[in-house]
Parts: sequence; C-alpha cells; structure tokens
Amino acid sequence: MNAQPATARTERTQPVHVGDHLREWRQRRHLSQLDLAGDAEISARHLSFVETGRAAPSRDMVLKLAERLDVPLRERNVLLVAAGFAPAFPQRSLDDPALKSVRAAIDLVLKAHEPNPALAVDRHWNLVSANRMVMPLLDGIPERLLGQPFNVLRLSFHPEALAARTVNLAEWCGHLLERLHRQCETTADPELIKLYHDLKAYPIPARSAPLSADNVAIPFKMRHDGVVLSFFSTTMVFGTPVDITLSELALETFFPADDLTAERMRKMAASLK
Repeated sequence: MNAQPATARTERTQPVHVGDHLREWRQRRHLSQLDLAGDAEISARHLSFVETGRAAPSRDMVLKLAERLDVPLRERNVLLVAAGFAPAFPQRSLDDPALKSVRAAIDLVLKAHEPNPALAVDRHWNLVSANRMVMPLLDGIPERLLGQPFNVLRLSFHPEALAARTVNLAEWCGHLLERLHRQCETTADPELIKLYHDLKAYPIPARSAPLSADNVAIPFKMRHDGVVLSFFSTTMVFGTPVDITLSELALETFFPADDLTAERMRKMAASLK
C-alpha cells in the first residue's frame, strides 16, 4: 500500500484561491477537466478559467462542483470561503439541542446491538460513544491508554492494548490500515494522514498468506478470559447529513463470527445486569 500521494499533498504550498482547491480535488479524484465539466454540465473552458482564477464561480457553481467531486462537507465550506462566500454547512456538538434526535438515534442503535459490542467514532477515530459491551473487552488495558476520548485505532495497534490480544494481528491491522489509507485519499485530512504514518510505525507483522476462500470478511479475533472471541464488523453512517459533525460520524458494530463468541457475549451481558 502506497501512501506517497497523501504524504506529498501535505508538503505542497497551500491553495490560495478557490481554483487551486478545485484543481487539487479534481486531481485527487483522478478526473480530467473534461470529465468534471461534463459531470457539472459546464464547458471545459469555463472550468479551466475557474481553476486558473480567470473566472469567479458563483456560490451554486462551487457547491455543484464540490458535489460532483464528492468533497467532504467540512472542505466544501473551505471552498465557499475561498470563493468569497459564507460557509453553508454547520458544525454542531452532539450535545447541541438541534442534534438531540440524532444523539437519541445513536444511543438507540448502540443499545439495540447488545449483547454485542458497538461504538461510535468521529472522523479521526476518537471514541464518541459505546454500548456497555465494549469496556469489559478492554479490561486489563492500562488506564492511561483509555483516557477519554481515546483513539480506537491507536488502541488497536498499541502493544500494551489490543495488539497484545489480537490473534490475527497482521490481517486485522492490515485491514485497518487499508481502510484508513482510503480515508486519507478521500479526505486529504492532515490529522488522518499523520495517524496513518504513526500506526505504520508500530511493529505489526506482515500478512503471511492470503485469506482463505472460505472467509466472507476479515474477522477480528481476540483473546479474552482464556478463549478466542471472533467478530466481524460493519460500519454505519448517516445517509443524508448536512451537518459536518454528523457527516463525519461512523457507528462500528461487531457481530459474533462463531457460536462460542455469541454465547460468551450473552453471558457477559447477563453478568452486567
């Protein structure tokens, strides 16, 4: 996996006007001016003038191009400001009254997923919320690594945390790195890029062999109380967010990959009542 493109972008001169931003996002999406112009229903000549600063795009044009480029909402605000317009997308805390129903929905999903673990993370993989099945699986991890909010990926790679308990460490961490790399490419977020390189520095073994054809997903296998628990995970995001915080939130849900894990999780939940 090659992270050079993401790394190189962090070393470039920062864009100075909206055209620079648009050109970088277009190149990041591997689109020609002709491709993007066709998608946005404008002429390639006009797009070229916008990118070089010879033409000033309207607010609607900026938003239309950003949508076609699948620019994250946070960065769409950057584009608007660079073009001389006010930001269009709010960013609220999850404690904001306007997001009360959203917070209730998150809590409902996490609670309903018991007796299996589920958690919510922000755009940098910091823990936002979790159901009561998560912390028992972290018993014995040094308290200094669990300060709130802790970073879920750093915890997965840390040799004093989950890395020491993960049976298929090479496969699982390799999967997480690939997923993080895709996020870096999609968002160009400097903090995510730094996180990616920090995680690559951990002593994680290389994958020894391809996955068996019998596998339908890469499982997360961890030792817990003398047995190996095996989970597969799914990710949920809000489908039509117009708030930055909401657009960057992900719910990670884990399901038992075998009968032993399912039974152990039921017993663990019963012991917590």
